[in-house]
Amino acid sequence: MTQNPAPSGPLTPTRALHQTEFVALMAMLAATVAFSIDAMLPALPEIGAELSAENLNRAQLILTSFILGLGVGTFFAGPLSDRFGRKPVVVGGAVVYIIGASCAYFAQSLEWMLVARVVQGLGASGPRVASMAMIRDLYAGRQMAKILSFVMMIFTVVPALAPTMGAGIIYAFGWRAVFLAFILFSLATLIWLQMRQPESLAPDMRRPLRLSSLWDATLEMLRHPTARLSICIQTLAYSMLFLTISSTQQLFDLTYGQGAHFHFWFGGIAVVAASASVVNARYVVHYGMRAIIRITFIVQIALSAVMIMAVLLPLSAPVEFAIFVLWTLSLFYQAGLTIGNLNALALEPMGHIAGLAASIMAALSTVGSVMIAAPVALAYNGTALPMAVACLICASLALWLTTKIRRDSDPD
Repeated sequence: MTQNPAPSGPLTPTRALHQTEFVALMAMLAATVAFSIDAMLPALPEIGAELSAENLNRAQLILTSFILGLGVGTFFAGPLSDRFGRKPVVVGGAVVYIIGASCAYFAQSLEWMLVARVVQGLGASGPRVASMAMIRDLYAGRQMAKILSFVMMIFTVVPALAPTMGAGIIYAFGWRAVFLAFILFSLATLIWLQMRQPESLAPDMRRPLRLSSLWDATLEMLRHPTARLSICIQTLAYSMLFLTISSTQQLFDLTYGQGAHFHFWFGGIAVVAASASVVNARYVVHYGMRAIIRITFIVQIALSAVMIMAVLLPLSAPVEFAIFVLWTLSLFYQAGLTIGNLNALALEPMGHIAGLAASIMAALSTVGSVMIAAPVALAYNGTALPMAVACLICASLALWLTTKIRRDSDPD
């Protein structure tokens, strides 16, 4: 399928991008979120020491505050892009993102830093949602699946490289320079988009902006058992993922003494975890979405229990660290095996409002997961125990809820 760009003005591009460049551009837009989270990880100790010396644990809120803003922004980015077009939402989101990053650069207290990060997250929701919408506008069926696969392939490189990039920037210029890197990244992708990519949503395809439609779609999703359960399970899955991202730097550094090599460990874990999408694609057709989700949570329950025992038993430091690395990898791998399948289950009965439903599910599960992950991350006590117990509880609840899911196509 070829791109059919919407009519454009004289100062905007009108020629469709070559598929390779389009994939690269969409991947960079989507990677705004991963870069904004993962590049911050090496900076947390220095930020905590400067802005929250009395309670270093609170530095983790720099990550969850961004995710909170991202979740709230996702509620509105989809409907706004349906009304005004994809590119205006990317531009508006980039402006808000840059304002947030600029405020974070100048922040002199942790409270102002957290406010700035919420604003930055709000802005990041624009590129996050609009990039997926552009792909949906221009491609369909197997061609769309192919494009998304290529986008995700590039996207997974960012979590692997971002901590190392962040560590290099901090070493050379200090932790505040990370926010300048965010601004430059956003400006680069914005200029690339404006100069090369035509608007993908034709004017006659745009829909009026009605908050009542968003509210009605939210109620419809919450009333449908499959969609409601999928949102709850995805919230628990995201909770484990965001808790891991929030706590991993402290655990590698303060608990296991690997702070100097943290970005290498994190990058290696990210590379291996990226294969989860390949594994899921290979087996989901044969075994089904619910079976893979159930097996994944069963494995996660077992591994979280092993991690708890590793902390409580008198194991040698190298053995406990090896178990911790395997467990951390499993938490990232779990996200790749569950979140996409849960999205598919929730959206299956919502085809008539698929765009709105996708935004609602992402927003509700993201905001809900922050409410769970943030207090657990703050409970860090020098060991992995609080995080492991929380993951055990979340995985157990998620498994129980998964057994309750019934698709509309299931026989009575």
